[in-house]
This record gives sequence, structure tokens and C-alpha cells, in this order.
Amino acid sequence: MNAEDIASGLDEMRDDIVAFTREILSIPAIAPESGGEGEMKKAGRILELVGDWGFDSIERYDTPDYRVPDGRRPNILLRIYGRDRSLPKIWVFAHMDVVPPGDMDKWTGDPWTLRVEGDRMYARGVEDNGQDLVSALFAARSILRSGIRPKRDVNLFLVADEEVGSKKGMVHILEKHGDLFSRDDLFIVPDAGEPDGTMIEVAEKSIMWLRIRTSGKQVHASVPDKGVNANLAAMRFLVEIHDELSRRYPEKDEMYDYPISSFSPTKRDANVPNVNTIPGEDTSYMDCRIMPGYDVSEVLEYIRKRAEEHSRKHGVKMEIETMQYDQAAPPTPPDHPVVKIIKDAVKKVYGIEAKPQGIGGGTCAAILRRAGYPAAVWSRMEDSAHMPDEMALLSNYMGNAKVFVHIFLS
Repeated sequence: MNAEDIASGLDEMRDDIVAFTREILSIPAIAPESGGEGEMKKAGRILELVGDWGFDSIERYDTPDYRVPDGRRPNILLRIYGRDRSLPKIWVFAHMDVVPPGDMDKWTGDPWTLRVEGDRMYARGVEDNGQDLVSALFAARSILRSGIRPKRDVNLFLVADEEVGSKKGMVHILEKHGDLFSRDDLFIVPDAGEPDGTMIEVAEKSIMWLRIRTSGKQVHASVPDKGVNANLAAMRFLVEIHDELSRRYPEKDEMYDYPISSFSPTKRDANVPNVNTIPGEDTSYMDCRIMPGYDVSEVLEYIRKRAEEHSRKHGVKMEIETMQYDQAAPPTPPDHPVVKIIKDAVKKVYGIEAKPQGIGGGTCAAILRRAGYPAAVWSRMEDSAHMPDEMALLSNYMGNAKVFVHIFLS
């Protein structure tokens, strides 16, 4: 029996995959920051379901968290031992937590009850990250049922807390249990991808979110000369700094989906409630996605310098506060072995050429890369995460599971 035969055997598990998905998605696994009780109930049900599958080891690396009923956040490691345990190991990280449903009026069904309509499946977490958590587990199950030992160790880590920063999940594991890993191992995070499955994410931009507070003087709109319009000063600054930053940091790399840095004014807080008042306060925000070659601290220093100059010129006081500040992690080399095994597996299952790319968004693969572990992100997905009526294709569940079979047996 070869990898193709084992992958084909997944077709017989189609109903089991749907039933498993229905079971685990019926249990909300929401972080306490978002009003939830964590992932423990979901983790417990997963362990009940996979307990007799034949994993060589099932281990726990839970994180203390006094905010949840159990006092812990679960991190589960499921292992299949390879024939040669000295070879670099395969690690797949999938997260159990999900985001809240949001506005329930925008859902056409219960977010915690899986709906299957043809190839489409709807529920909170059905794509993020239920799709590839289930796909990886069933790829492992198909190998275990075959009796074939993979050449190298295969490790599936089901982690907590990805949606709000991973401190109780991947960060905890790397800080407290880093001896589990070798820098030669192969790290895969199936948490982002394209509908056609052609993107292997190997690099991310630096991310900086800014809150820009502008203070002027509030007056009646009929006498604007007696006040200082914080709104107007802020708008002028946002336009000027957007254009200046784009010129100052022009680096371009076509490997990225948006190949240059972006400095986007986004949100603005409400100021005065009426039309006929000149606002004395303004709070605006910028989302900056910066190419890895630039030092984020230098970009921030330049923005603050320009804000001081703008303040003196327009008679306002501007304060720049960072809300998120992440220097890009070192990219995974496009020719790294983990990229090759994903490319080969995707080609065998989907018949397409996947290629390494960079993205402007952030994934928890960056946590691995900062720790010195080259990680690749891959999935074939519809990109409906966090939306009402979150949706995934059952055909992607099946196809991605087959891709994982080929990866695990590489």
C-alpha cells in the first residue's frame, strides 16, 4: 500500500469526517478576552473521539489561566512515530479556539450547529481552523488504519489561544517546551491559503497599528478662527504622512500578494455629535504593513517626528500610540525542504503548482519563525473566516486531508 492508496481510503471516511466536524464545532471554544470559557470542553471531546485511533503518544502541554473554569488552556500533542526517529520531524499546528459569532441576525442558522448543503458546510470555526484541524487528524487516522509507518515522526499539535495572540498556546509551548523541537524539523501551519491552493506562505510583513490623538480647541462652527480644528489637522496629517511614507519606503517584492508597504488610514472615533461645532479632539487610526527590510522602530520614529512638526505648524498637539507593533519574522527560505514537500503533495492531489509567497497579514507561523524554526503556511480554503455564515467546502476537507497524507508519508 502506498501514499496514493492511503489517501484514496479517505473517501470512505467522508461521513465520519462530517460527523466529527459536527461534534467538535457544536462546542464553543472562545477565549476569555472575547467572553468565552476557553477550549477545554472542545479539547476533551476531541480526545474522546481520537482516543482509540492508535496514536503512539497523546501528550498535554496545558497553560495555566485563572480566567477560565478549568484554570487551564489545553494544548494537545498527538504523535505517530516514524521508522527512523532520527530524521527531521513533521509538525502541524492547528488551533482549537474560534472567534465569537458576532451579530446573530446576520447568520442564517445556528453558528454552533453544522449545516451541510451539498459541498458547502456552515458553522463558526468550520474553516478557521476546523477544516485543517480535522483534515490533518483524518490524514493521520488513515495512515494509522493502514498499518504503514511513516518514514519520519509525525506530530499534530492542537493548540489554544490563536485568535487572541497565542500566549496560552504556541508562545507558551515554545517558551516552556522548546526542547520538543529541532531547527531541522519541518513546521506547517495550515491557517491561511487561497481558494485554488496555490499559495505557500513563507513570509509576512511587519505590522504596526497606530492611534493618533489630535488636540485643538473646540468652538462654534460660525467662528472657526477662534478655535483650532482638530479634525482638519488630523486629516491633513493623515494624507501627508500616507504619501510621505509611501515615497520614503518604496521597496517592492513581487513575492508578496501586495508587493509594497501600505500605510492606510482606517478607523476614526466619533468626536462632536453635532454639525455646527468645530471639534477640539480627534482620534484616528492607521494600519501599516511594512516590508521586512525596514526597521519598524525607524518608521515609527519618523512618524512621530513628522507629527511634532505638524503640531507646531497647525497649533495642535498630536500623540502617536502603538496598538500593535510586530517586526516581521525572518522569512522561511523559498527553497526550504518544508516548502518542497508541500509543493509535491499539492501537485499530487490537486494537480496544481503551488508557489511560495509573502502576505501582509499575520499568522502564528511568525511565532515559530521568530524562535528560529522555518515554518510554512498552506491550505486550500474559501477565506470566510470570522464572517457570519462561515463556510468551508467539504471537498477541501477531503482534498487537504489527502495532501496531509502525502506530506506525512514524505
